Amino acid sequence: MADPAQPFTGAIPKIGVGLRHSHYADALNSVADIDFLEVHAENFFAEGGAALAVLDEISQHYAISIHGTALSLGSYTGLCSQHLHKLQKLVQRFSPLLISDHACFARTLLNNQPVHVGDLLPIEFNERSLACLVRNIQQVQEILGRPMLIENLSAYIQLPGATLTETEFLVNACQQTDCQLLLDLNNLVVNAHNANIKNIVPYVIDWIEQIPSSIVGEFHLAGCTPVPAGEIMVDDHSQPVPDEVWQVYEHALRRFGPVPTLIEWDTHLPTWNSLLKEAHKARDRAKATLTVESSGTAETTI
Repeated sequence: MADPAQPFTGAIPKIGVGLRHSHYADALNSVADIDFLEVHAENFFAEGGAALAVLDEISQHYAISIHGTALSLGSYTGLCSQHLHKLQKLVQRFSPLLISDHACFARTLLNNQPVHVGDLLPIEFNERSLACLVRNIQQVQEILGRPMLIENLSAYIQLPGATLTETEFLVNACQQTDCQLLLDLNNLVVNAHNANIKNIVPYVIDWIEQIPSSIVGEFHLAGCTPVPAGEIMVDDHSQPVPDEVWQVYEHALRRFGPVPTLIEWDTHLPTWNSLLKEAHKARDRAKATLTVESSGTAETTI
């Protein structure tokens, strides 16, 4: 059984947004009321160049979080040493607030040569896959000299051969490596939709209740293109955060406390101001939720 939620202190979580190319100038022209910016690691692997120069300047005004999309932590072929070296240099350069990647695989062998498949693919929830994931996470953390976060995946299929639930699998991975979980709440909603779950919010809340409060280090919030029931929903990060995700977020705050929270938006990008408004919504929801929870806790102890 998952442990009880940690006591609340009235603190408000750090709130950030994903920084994309079209918003570089906006982020620099006027420093926004935001706690951190998340960048995708692989966009800054090149030596020199304009992108890295801009990130150097941005990092003078904002805390940076580095989110990877290509480590392939669940790959039996092992990690790419060149990729790890570039990630290490990026981390050393920017000393990010958080470092994260996905609990997935993206590399395999083709004609006995390692290839990257260009997608985030699910892994089997069993002891063999767990051992592989643990080994790769430990390697990354040893090279970086600090813990990382792993993100639960948005997947469109469930692989056969599972002997563990998704929550058991992720909890074991975190506990065996001392890493933390990047809990992507939109991914949980998307997965529930694609599994044809009728009452999505209670289903996701039950999933969340299986996670110990001590291992969650970040939330991701996003919205995606809605589709009718029975059709596959793609996690395209193209919309404002929907009501179902906000409801789940409020429960997650009550369960895990003031965890750093990121607004993701990757396609059909809004204006910079519209993106910041989404972040301000998250801050307002967190403040209202945690203030009520803190007050309620205080009342019960009088």
